[in-house]
Amino acid sequence: MDELLATEIWQGKTVSDLLTLDFLLSTAGSVLAAIAILFVGWTISAWLQRRVRALGFKYAHLDDMLFDFLSSIVRYLVLGFTFLFVLNTFGVQTTSVVAIIGAAGLAIGLALQGTLSNIAAGVMLILFRPIKLGDFVDVGGTMGTVKAITLNFTELADVSNVQVIIPNAQVWGNVITNYSSNPTRRAEWSFGVGYGVNLADAERIILDTIMADPRSKSDPAPFIQVNNLGASSVDFLVRVWVDASEYFAYQADMKRAVKEALDKGQIDIPFPTTTIVQAS
Repeated sequence: MDELLATEIWQGKTVSDLLTLDFLLSTAGSVLAAIAILFVGWTISAWLQRRVRALGFKYAHLDDMLFDFLSSIVRYLVLGFTFLFVLNTFGVQTTSVVAIIGAAGLAIGLALQGTLSNIAAGVMLILFRPIKLGDFVDVGGTMGTVKAITLNFTELADVSNVQVIIPNAQVWGNVITNYSSNPTRRAEWSFGVGYGVNLADAERIILDTIMADPRSKSDPAPFIQVNNLGASSVDFLVRVWVDASEYFAYQADMKRAVKEALDKGQIDIPFPTTTIVQAS
């Protein structure tokens, strides 16, 4: 029994030393101090998280997603320092703990390279914001509306409203075409008319039909010009500006409207023909 009590087990102290009243009181004090530090650290981290997140909601021009991310980083940093303070109250050398955490982090990083590359790409997407929620984009040939950007993946809803999940590393490392970045887009068509048609009349009908639509913008001015003399038609190139949100429906509607207007104006719309000559 005496040998057991004389056994050194922690910071040079024996079992008998740990069972003294002074040690128990000091340990109880350390525990209470640790609980107080944890409570204060948790409270401060939650308060700072709310304050940072509120900045994104307060100002309309700031991105909410960016401040959600920053608020989480702030909270975890405060909690990390709180944990180190708690260890320090028990006499643990925090420098060695930091070294152990660093070594463990390196090992985990090597094992999770793919995941960490997605997280790094997610941070870049959130910080630099080449795409935002609600944008209609093309990422590496996949088109859709951005529904969510997390640290690991980006969620799109394609034109059929099907959920598409793309790892962030593939988003950041790919060509991104953002159709919603600018408020307006320029729609473009090519309309062919017959060689025997009065080109001035055809040009007037095409332009009047398109500009009669309230979605068509007169500033910048529309463009119409003979662009090509084809095998069976004279082709007009037409360019008109429209709100980006109206682009796809507008472009399709104008094709039909111009076709019907040309028919009504008795403007010939040719189609390729083949003449077969039988050898005698």
